[in-house]
Amino acid sequence: MASLQLPFTNYMQSPTQVLSPISFNLLSKTPNLLFAHKPTSHKLTTPVRCTTSVSSLAPEAEQSPDTEQTEAYSEDPRPLRQVWRQIQGSNDWDGLLDPMNSHLRQEIIRYGEFAQACYDSFDFDPYSKYCGTCKYMADHFFKELDMGDMGYQVTRYLYATSNINLPNFFQKSTIRRVWSQHANWMGYVAVSTDPDEIRRLGRRDILVAWRGTVTYLEWIHDLKDILRPAHFREDPSIKIESGFYDLYTEKEMTCKYCTFSAREQVLAEIKRLIEKYRGEELSITVTGHSLGAALALLSAYDISEMKLNILHNGSDIRKIPITVYSFSGPRVGNLKFKERCDELGVKVLRVINVHDKVPKVPGIFANEKLQYQKYIEEAMSFPWSYAHVGVELALDHMNSPFLKPNGDLGCAHNLEAILHLIDGYHGKNRKFCLVTKRDIALVNKNCDFLKGEYGVPPHWRQDLNKGMVRTSDGRWVLPERPRIEAHPPDTAHHFQQVIKFAKQFNF
Repeated sequence: MASLQLPFTNYMQSPTQVLSPISFNLLSKTPNLLFAHKPTSHKLTTPVRCTTSVSSLAPEAEQSPDTEQTEAYSEDPRPLRQVWRQIQGSNDWDGLLDPMNSHLRQEIIRYGEFAQACYDSFDFDPYSKYCGTCKYMADHFFKELDMGDMGYQVTRYLYATSNINLPNFFQKSTIRRVWSQHANWMGYVAVSTDPDEIRRLGRRDILVAWRGTVTYLEWIHDLKDILRPAHFREDPSIKIESGFYDLYTEKEMTCKYCTFSAREQVLAEIKRLIEKYRGEELSITVTGHSLGAALALLSAYDISEMKLNILHNGSDIRKIPITVYSFSGPRVGNLKFKERCDELGVKVLRVINVHDKVPKVPGIFANEKLQYQKYIEEAMSFPWSYAHVGVELALDHMNSPFLKPNGDLGCAHNLEAILHLIDGYHGKNRKFCLVTKRDIALVNKNCDFLKGEYGVPPHWRQDLNKGMVRTSDGRWVLPERPRIEAHPPDTAHHFQQVIKFAKQFNF
């Protein structure tokens, strides 16, 4: 492997980010290789080759017959637009995970990148007055992250109040003059707008992406394991973890970013977009990592419980499919919550690393693996009974030849590492073999997980000069950012329509 040369080079061509010092000659030439999301060839006459070595990813590396091994894998010849419902989980991904379907692999990575964008755009710097907010305006969000060719447009940002009992999750500035004393940026809602992308997908996709935690796991200790009724419908037996509930539903009237709860914000925006694109083929996809995965599941359940995905056209009733791509998420609610999600048809694909601790909590004593959980929960009213929802895709970082075998807990929880494992996963007991040639340097973006022989420094992603710029008189300052709109003026109207419609439907 060629030695590293400093200073870092910016291979994603962003004016504000210094990224990997080693591009492997991929992203600098073809930024779209973060994930292959363009239509695949449907006239394959030979198997697609994949690699189990870094040599094909790094042309600068020394090549030898012993360092590169390739294997064939089968690529689904059907266009995604013909099979998108199955890829979105209409049949609970039956027959698509083992062996891994090529479309499904690309879609998992694609939605994982949407979740990762929440981290890459978030201001974690405690010495910045903008700590806890998004660094980019919504109109330029994907362009700033070199994701401008994704074919999506952000329609609104999501905020939550930090005045709840999850102190280790929220990021706050150490200085007095800050953008908000109470709010944290939590993610975004986006919609596919590019005609070619809509054609490739076979529908217009409404996307919700929730921010979680990169590798910082102390927030787990904030969970009280206390279940409380969701009250999104008249059934008090459906319960969710109280910390997640508060994060999703609390608001702070003294803060303009939190006058509406995260719940009200997302429901209002989904309602608005469904009305705007009424008559089109639609899907709702919710994604998130870590605590963001918990919010993804909770909001998907809420959207379905409030009947937002039910479309009436006279006697014709259609249902918009709701899919959750959950990465390294904890349990969210009790067995009744799980059963209700199944009943509503919310499709959930949970992608985890088997060495990660987060998916094992809460519910250490009573969970879906316990044979008599239903009896314990209902007959004994056991207050700490939790159950995972959906289909699990369990990965093991020990199978990747690129990763350290004994990574710390934060590494095992890292989203970029999960996406790397997806790229090389072909099914249970099948050899790890990279398919999309996704840059392995991305693994070390926020952790120290790659083996040292690949020459990628740990935690390499950082703002150029921590956002400081030099003025014409030679002074270094942190420039003011454009003021971000707190909430669209029609938020209250659309949320009122949500409540009105849900009441009419239940009646």
